Amino acid sequence: MALFERNPGRRPSNSYSTATFVVFVALVLVGVWMLSSSTFTPASLPSENKSETNEVSETESIVTTDEQPVVEPTNTRQEDTNPDANTESSSNETENKKESENKRENGNENEGENGNGNDSVSSDEQKGTQKVTEKSDEKIEEENSSKPSGNTKSESESKADTENKPSEEVKGQSENGMPKFDDETGKTEGGELVTPGEGTQELISQNKTTELENSSGNSTESFNEKSDERGSEQITSNDETNNSENDKGFTTETITSENQSETNTGSGQEKVEQELTSGQNNSDIPMESFPNAAQSELLNETSTQNGTFSTQAAESRNQKEVRATSANKKGSKDDAVAVTWKLCNTSAGADYIPCLDNVAAIKKLRTTRHYEHRERHCPDESPTCLVPLPEGYKKSIEWPHSRDKIWYHNVPHTLLADVKGHQNWVKVSGEYLSFPGGGTQFIKGALHYIDNIQESLPDIAWGNKTRVVLDVGCGVASFGGFLFERDVLTMSFAPKDEHEAQVQFALERGIPAISAVMGTKRLPYPSLSFDVIHCARCRVPWHVDGGMLLLELNRLLRPGGYFVWSATPVYQNLPEDVEIWQAMSDLMKAMCWKIVIKTKDTLNKVGLAIYQKPSDNKCYDKRKENSPPMCQESDDPNAAWNISLQACMHKLPVDPNLRGSKWPEQWPKRLVKAPYWLNESQTGVYGKPAPKDFEADYAHWKHVVNSSYINGMGIDWSHIRNVMDMRAVYGGFAAALRDMKVWVVNVVPIDSPDTLPVIYERGLFGIYHNWCESFSTYPRSYDLLHADHLFSRIKKKCKILPLMAEVDRMLRPEGKLIVRDNLETINEIESIAKSLKYEVRMTYTKEKQGLLCVQKTAWRPTEVEVENSTLPLP
Repeated sequence: MALFERNPGRRPSNSYSTATFVVFVALVLVGVWMLSSSTFTPASLPSENKSETNEVSETESIVTTDEQPVVEPTNTRQEDTNPDANTESSSNETENKKESENKRENGNENEGENGNGNDSVSSDEQKGTQKVTEKSDEKIEEENSSKPSGNTKSESESKADTENKPSEEVKGQSENGMPKFDDETGKTEGGELVTPGEGTQELISQNKTTELENSSGNSTESFNEKSDERGSEQITSNDETNNSENDKGFTTETITSENQSETNTGSGQEKVEQELTSGQNNSDIPMESFPNAAQSELLNETSTQNGTFSTQAAESRNQKEVRATSANKKGSKDDAVAVTWKLCNTSAGADYIPCLDNVAAIKKLRTTRHYEHRERHCPDESPTCLVPLPEGYKKSIEWPHSRDKIWYHNVPHTLLADVKGHQNWVKVSGEYLSFPGGGTQFIKGALHYIDNIQESLPDIAWGNKTRVVLDVGCGVASFGGFLFERDVLTMSFAPKDEHEAQVQFALERGIPAISAVMGTKRLPYPSLSFDVIHCARCRVPWHVDGGMLLLELNRLLRPGGYFVWSATPVYQNLPEDVEIWQAMSDLMKAMCWKIVIKTKDTLNKVGLAIYQKPSDNKCYDKRKENSPPMCQESDDPNAAWNISLQACMHKLPVDPNLRGSKWPEQWPKRLVKAPYWLNESQTGVYGKPAPKDFEADYAHWKHVVNSSYINGMGIDWSHIRNVMDMRAVYGGFAAALRDMKVWVVNVVPIDSPDTLPVIYERGLFGIYHNWCESFSTYPRSYDLLHADHLFSRIKKKCKILPLMAEVDRMLRPEGKLIVRDNLETINEIESIAKSLKYEVRMTYTKEKQGLLCVQKTAWRPTEVEVENSTLPLP
């Protein structure tokens, strides 16, 4: 008892006072030990809950809030007059400190229960802070890097997951471990939705130490508080259960990538487990952008086939033409690594079109008599430089206002205003270029001219019978621009010539157009496709060389279609005009084109003649002279890529089941109904009978566009006007956008199934192209580019980096690129897009397939590309 007496020389008066004193001293010693020790072990903690308690405590100790005060642990022991008691307390403290230091050195927090027990009984102020303030920053980092941060996983499960997953950033997270967030719609990259203003979701998964440290400053609420106040989803590990969400009636569906234990060696992309919440309000979370199981073949593009469709490349190769040499170059996965972008160093400057501005190739031409210098001459190596922006460039004016005016600095060219201003093509109006809607043949306005055509020939029926028009030598494309008011699509084209930037004006106005010329090659369109072809003073010598150029129009015009010709030979009596009129009349008669009407527009003081192509072969059979001659049966009229023109005509189809034997359905019925010449015996691109293939494709894209593109990507469609589908099949994507105020040019790659005739048949338009070469358009032409499984195919034949440079050339600043492809390709495109300083708007992955949306910025590099060195900009 002497050990616990305050004064050994004094004995207690009785046994009760002695016992009381001993108990009191014992309690004091216990209290002193508790206060002086930094950790202790609870006596009654159930063993089955140890792991869970450890992990919760660890999470609380790391994820703290700015509002929580930092409590410094006290190291000052309470003084006691009993030296023996102090000696015992000091001994216990020393022993505990040694044990704590050993555990810290081993980094084994899951086995050290002392700290967790202390947190469980301490005040709210001390929770999650005592351990942080005790340890140095270096030790916190060391411990975090050696342990997982999951809330409910056991140590063994966490270790297994850590071994299976690489240490890279989880798909859909930003650098601080949080999901990437779209500030317009709250769309996260993992497919989840967060309403703007409500904060971001906290990812509790196996992240890197730096991600955990960053998230500690951003997380201001506990897991349960976030679930109750926001209704947001927690993206967690696969075997974790979210009790707070289940209590609210949420159900979860876990979607994992196939063969999760494998890693994507091609791109380093880790297999990501995503947990999607169902049962939420449809207005908050859009429908999934991928097809359901019944439509899965539409997503898995690796299973596509040509079916009954040949490819444009095969058709053209059969005509003894050679495709571009760049098509043989193999792609490289290293394209996206350490890209150093430079500005293009060309005389064309901000208007550079690689295949039309190839000065070296043009200089080698032996003749330019047939406009060979205006045709495509692509460089051997596709450029990987970036086109500069014009000085003072501004965001394009939105449609429909853009039809009437554009920013001068976006297309800073005034030559047409000087030369054609009196004909109301274009005028300079301060900081704008204005377009009164006139043209050489319709000075008083295109709309009056358009209506005059229908009044002269009601059978043209704009927007009903006539839906797709080809405008040759379009100028600034006011004719096509105003035909939108009659629900007509016009493919306008003109060469890049002395009429400075005419096609660029059209595109900046929001009117479809390409740079092309009627020279020595067929135009890149299928035969029998256009309902009407129009030429208003288009400066094409139709009657020369045996009518070769007019015979190209004959190939393109639908049987029974109309050719509208408005030119001085129609209404003037000058000797040259009379001579041309006579030559044209003879040629038209020999081609069996009959003149339907010849009339004058009294307001514009011009005349026009309308011709109709025959719908059968009767006239051809009755001709006394075979001039122009009929083409050989071996000559394929649909071969259109790099095919030389021939002065001949093709026989028209007579079988009622063949394309061209009947006029299409009236618009808009033709948009949604499979063409009559697709039948059940034909195999479609996706392996179904062709009509069902067509219907499934349309249903698929309606679902994708309505549920994801319009409502789920944060795209403001009021800013979208010029759209390109870089790999169209049946035109389903364009058809699904029909009610939007946009136009879509459908590009069918030359090595894809030749479905472009289907696209024209349904009242849409498009063009053939080889994506190993540059497209025939001006820089900054499009607001949105859509690429469905294009890049993964291109990688098999040519490099992907030049194609991304071409994408950058065609896109306007703030323009969007939507890519649907396999996961490896998505990662590669995202990497290149980031090197271009694009904003990643959304990424989504599911079953080795991905969806990516990026937005171009106004960033341009500061160095100019030169031959062997770099030249900094002044």
